[in-house]
Amino acid sequence: MSLHMNTTTVDPAEIAKFEAMAAEWWDLNGKFKPLHMLNPCRLDYITNQIAAEFDRNLDAEAPFKGLRILDIGCGGGLLSEPMARLGADVVGADAAAGNIPVAQVHAKQSGLEIDYRHTTAEALAEAGEQFDVVLNMEVVEHVADPLAYLTACQQLLKPGGLMVCSTLNRNPKSFVMAIIGAEHIMRWLPKGTHEWSKFITPDELFDLISKAGLNPVDRKGFVFNPIAWSWSLSDRDLSVNYVIASVKPA
Repeated sequence: MSLHMNTTTVDPAEIAKFEAMAAEWWDLNGKFKPLHMLNPCRLDYITNQIAAEFDRNLDAEAPFKGLRILDIGCGGGLLSEPMARLGADVVGADAAAGNIPVAQVHAKQSGLEIDYRHTTAEALAEAGEQFDVVLNMEVVEHVADPLAYLTACQQLLKPGGLMVCSTLNRNPKSFVMAIIGAEHIMRWLPKGTHEWSKFITPDELFDLISKAGLNPVDRKGFVFNPIAWSWSLSDRDLSVNYVIASVKPA
């Protein structure tokens, strides 16, 4: 599949939403509070998948040294910064231009060198960029053409490379939790941040990833406990937030 520079799966309306929220990325109690709460759980999954795939010891100093990681849809850098701290060579890419200066400033304040770019997966693939790992977290439910987007992500991986992709399941529970709960009741996110119709079931995402040329190797649920007020990983509960790890055939 040939993807040219003028081919893009970016949805302008989705980009405009995140542009409006860009300056709040690092406010722990702002509009991205749910992501800050979820981030330790996401990072636990991501780091363990990378360590297993590339035989790295997470207790070592700079365990991801020598790995080139793309954080697509990087936002303010909530995943890019931890990857850089673990020693990886990180490119953070976002289609929302307003996110990039926010991420750049915060990385500089944190003493981290991260290559942030206002670009798309398709443009990076067209340019022939290659990565050991693609982090594709909470992006696929916002794009116009999920298969074309995932195919671009596959093209960005080196043979044997790893993609970690998370999104939201599409069912009545996810509508209640992600739309009514997070946007209307808790006011964690601005109303209209998510479109329930664009959510993707685990079986659908498994199929899309396979069609894009990757081999799914693991999937887990991210489960929120309202009593403990914390997130955890689950082997069985993929009912709302979930993640799939896949590998490009060597």
